[in-house]
This record gives sequence, structure tokens and C-alpha cells, in this order.
Amino acid sequence: MPERGLIKNRERAKQLRDYSGLCFDTITPTDVDGLIEYHGRGYILIEVKFGDAPMDRGQRLAFERLTDDLNRAGRPTIFLIVGHDQRDPEKDIDVGTSIVTEYRYNRQWRIPKSQCTTREITEWFLEHKLSGCPGDL
Repeated sequence: MPERGLIKNRERAKQLRDYSGLCFDTITPTDVDGLIEYHGRGYILIEVKFGDAPMDRGQRLAFERLTDDLNRAGRPTIFLIVGHDQRDPEKDIDVGTSIVTEYRYNRQWRIPKSQCTTREITEWFLEHKLSGCPGDL
């Protein structure tokens, strides 16, 4: 069995998706860079940006509403905005070691108190928010 999380078909992964045929008023689909559904207990959504590139207003609003709706439905959910500095498009981005620049949890946008990787904030969420233990980041 191949290692989990690795790119399975590199050539297909390079294909861009054209959503222009799915425009409704001013709304078109957005993509999700990462999603973890953790044993029916909660969700982690991940959006990866180069450097500190901002999210489009519509994309940010869609993820904000989705995160808040899932939390209201009783499924703890966190949405991470992650920055990377890999300039070479031929090299992979290690999302686990990339830095979380901002996150949304419990209907609030937050900036981590200290520099945290995607892996660190995900472990914190799994331990403190899905296990019922107190703690803040």
C-alpha cells in the first residue's frame, strides 16, 4: 500500500479546473486544498496560499459560513489558512510544515499566538477540541 497522503497521479494533479461554466450570478465554485473528517467527530479545512496572499472575498466568506454552519450543527470545525514559501512550481509544498497565518474556529477569525505549523495546529485541535479537553492556541 502506498504511503498515505502522497500525490498518487502527479500529471493529473497538475491539471487546472475550469469553473467558468458554473457561474451563478457572481458566484462560481471554490476549491478545498485540504479536508480532514476525523472519525465523525469534527472537521479540519485547509486553504494553502503562497506567502501572505489574501483569499478572495467570496472564497473567504464561503469557508467562514461552512465552518460556522458545521460548528452550529454540533461538528467542531476549524478552517486553517496556511502560507508557504515554495517558489519553484516543480517542487511540492509540504503542507504539514507550512505556517498557519490565520484560522477560524467558534465563529471567530484568529491569528495564532505564536508561529504554528499546520501539523501543530491540527494536533492541538484534535487533542483539545475533539477530546473535550480545555486549551487555547
